[in-house]
Amino acid sequence: MIANLLAGTLLISGTVVIHTFGLMAITRAIGPVTSFLRLQGRRSHIVAMLVAVIGVFGVLTVEIWLWAVVYYGLRVVGDFETALYFSTATFATVGYGDVVADGKWRLLTSLEGVSGFLLIGWSTAYLVAAGVRVGPFRSGEHF
Repeated sequence: MIANLLAGTLLISGTVVIHTFGLMAITRAIGPVTSFLRLQGRRSHIVAMLVAVIGVFGVLTVEIWLWAVVYYGLRVVGDFETALYFSTATFATVGYGDVVADGKWRLLTSLEGVSGFLLIGWSTAYLVAAGVRVGPFRSGEHF
């Protein structure tokens, strides 16, 4: 149990750091990308949201891969492809149940589910804020 909690704490801490710096990088990239493409008006809002959504997707992908690498290294599941699939389903809290982790690592995998739930929620909040601030949902444009 201690190994599960220690590994989970390290992975959650790592994914929070990745998420923090990832969102900061996305925020910084939105302006230069729209400026580089020399877009104005509504088109720049669409590109800004595309950068935000694809950036968030990339950050979440890195986090899922981190968990998968650890699962593979700890032999939680059989091979890396299965570890990646299992990590994706667990992070997204889908939990199909077609792949089952080694019993001694069940607590670790449940911690990924909680972490994924929180990080996806954080990403959703970020995208809503981006949509209101720079995207197509600016005050007065649609509502």
